[in-house]
Amino acid sequence: MMKIALPIRFGIAASGSLIAYFLLLSLVGLHTNIFYSLFNGVITGFAIYEAIKYFRLQEKEQFNYGTGFKAGLITGFVATIIFTIFFAIYATEIAPEFLAQLSTQWFSNYASFEAIVFFTVAVMGFATTLVLTLSFMQLFKSKGKAS
Repeated sequence: MMKIALPIRFGIAASGSLIAYFLLLSLVGLHTNIFYSLFNGVITGFAIYEAIKYFRLQEKEQFNYGTGFKAGLITGFVATIIFTIFFAIYATEIAPEFLAQLSTQWFSNYASFEAIVFFTVAVMGFATTLVLTLSFMQLFKSKGKAS
């Protein structure tokens, strides 16, 4: 259980950063521009990188590709799940007009748009997590071992 505490903490920190970034964009009226969501990958990527790095320092000789990969996935998945829940609450309870604004700006059909947006946010987060974790593990894998 203690082995996943570090990635969970980094995931929570990443989700807090993602939420803060989204709320900052909403303050200046840019939260309906989906191109700003590209920076979410930078935030998530930084958290995954740092989680793997600190997990490697913590595990020392026990660190291998599998444990590092698991740490990266846990970090990204925790961040994605928490941010998706926040996003759903924001879009349905805090600012119900948000999805209508997003829909009129980017899409012409509003039928079942809520579910599609929430699903897309989650899938983008999970895909980003997987790709970045695989990429970062190339930096952290042990030299001389095929583990």
